[in-house]
Amino acid sequence: MTKILEIDENNIDFEKIQLAADVLKNGGLVVFPTETVYGLGAAAANQQAVKGIFQAKGRPSDNPLIVHVSNRKMIEELVKNPDVLNDDRVVKITDVFWPGPLTIIFEKSEAVCKEVCAGLDTVGIRMPENKVALALIEEAGIGIAAPSANTSGRPSPTRPEHVIEDMNGRVDIIISSGGCSVGVESTVLDMTSIPPTILRPGGVTRERLEQVLGERVQVSGEETKDLNIPKAPGMKYRHYAPKGQMTVFDRGENLSDEKFAARMHSLLIQALQMNKKPILLISSQLSMHFSNEYEKYIKIIGNLECKETFAEEIFAALRYCDECGAEVILTEGISRDGIGDAVMNRLIKASGRDCVIVE
Repeated sequence: MTKILEIDENNIDFEKIQLAADVLKNGGLVVFPTETVYGLGAAAANQQAVKGIFQAKGRPSDNPLIVHVSNRKMIEELVKNPDVLNDDRVVKITDVFWPGPLTIIFEKSEAVCKEVCAGLDTVGIRMPENKVALALIEEAGIGIAAPSANTSGRPSPTRPEHVIEDMNGRVDIIISSGGCSVGVESTVLDMTSIPPTILRPGGVTRERLEQVLGERVQVSGEETKDLNIPKAPGMKYRHYAPKGQMTVFDRGENLSDEKFAARMHSLLIQALQMNKKPILLISSQLSMHFSNEYEKYIKIIGNLECKETFAEEIFAALRYCDECGAEVILTEGISRDGIGDAVMNRLIKASGRDCVIVE
């Protein structure tokens, strides 16, 4: 039976933290909050515990996990050459972005079991910013391997009710601690390559990384199912998918709000005529071009003037589509600058790469 512990990030109950940490040290599974999404954690050095993550999620074993840490000593134990932590580039980005939504790929040490890395010789490491997560990892005293705490393929969990829906009965403890502030997973940056390469866009943007590093940061090419073993999670399989048929509509460069809304409106009517239940996932700006009679088919997922709102709400919106039984999901795409790149990455994966440019 899963035990649910409510812990306030601003008033941490350390007795509950100790209880969860003991479960991790004894090979159990604990769901915990981070600033990105909720994570499904197990001791990174415990092969059986890590196998339990894959079993609980129904996750393919060739999809590597990220190890979460709370201090430098843990990192030194996980990397093949601890001196890499003194590299100027590594120092620059860890000083600025850790703790925070950035995962860094290093060559791994023998302390990391092969199940975490899907047999690769590299490991992704992150120091989360959430105070509950840091307290849990510090109390456990070990690196915690943790993917998002959802069943494989479903939208990632950013609220306690999402985690309970997917993981209740599958894990030992769920820590409930409110919503996640960032809302999309961490950026994964490969520091074993020159130049550094973003393998998965996330909470830290390419622009910010380049600004801090003072050099170009490249982005990996389109991920495909032909990959053998990916170096980072989220590169090979369909992710974040709602149950309905989802299409992302990317706006052409010169298309006005009015024309874009008219195109979305025509697709909405088409779905209704086919007796399919539609949902429009759109910005607050685009919603202004629809009359009140269509309000029940609209879910606002963000404000174009503040793309962070899209990141915060996107996974909750995808779960909302399942809750209301949406059969056709028509989604407004956004520009890819800043965190928009991470949002579009998740939307396109959720749609099974069904993205249409509307001119």
